[in-house]
Amino acid sequence: MEKRKTAKEWLKIMGYKLKEIEYVEAVIISGYKTDVQVQVRIKLKKAIDVENLQVKLVSNTRGFNQIDKRKVDKYIEMWNIPKNVETILKKFTGEIKPTIKNPKDSRRTFMNEFSKKSQNILINWIEKNKGLIVNDIIKGRGKFAAEWMLVAQKTEKQARWVLKSINFVINYFGNGEVVITSRGSVKIGKITMQRKGGDGGRESAKMLQFKINPAELFDI
Repeated sequence: MEKRKTAKEWLKIMGYKLKEIEYVEAVIISGYKTDVQVQVRIKLKKAIDVENLQVKLVSNTRGFNQIDKRKVDKYIEMWNIPKNVETILKKFTGEIKPTIKNPKDSRRTFMNEFSKKSQNILINWIEKNKGLIVNDIIKGRGKFAAEWMLVAQKTEKQARWVLKSINFVINYFGNGEVVITSRGSVKIGKITMQRKGGDGGRESAKMLQFKINPAELFDI
């Protein structure tokens, strides 16, 4: 009963009038930005409305959540990345070994270890392509691009959720400057860009990864 009540609240946020709905079906999607596709049949309407939801589960208020990760070559295809930026990103992820003296990590180059010239090349390129980058990593493309983000949190004390349009999410997390952090990663607004790492040192550790803290949406 509680689940049905919650689902009705989601539908109202999406702009539906409950009395006009004939039925609702939720379909699980994998491999896309959309995790759940909600299909809504409206009375006296032949077509079925479709709402694509991206679902983020968080366990605490500071939990960062991966929103996209790929090999640099895939991002090169998506964003037409120039060669000089490609080299910086591949050194950052470890696909190209460090060429500086005494790197902090022999496997890769932290962003704050690059020359100011290289840092500015990357920052300027990201600033120029920021809209495309943020849209792709949060919303995605095609028929399974996300239209909504649902964040759910369950702790010992409470369970709560928040549903926001994906354009709101893009504006919230993408708003802000592009900066090199003191830890050697990159911040694009409220989005962190870093080397994936982990994975026991396998090649997948060299992916480029983007992360946000979805729990922030509870407070706005």
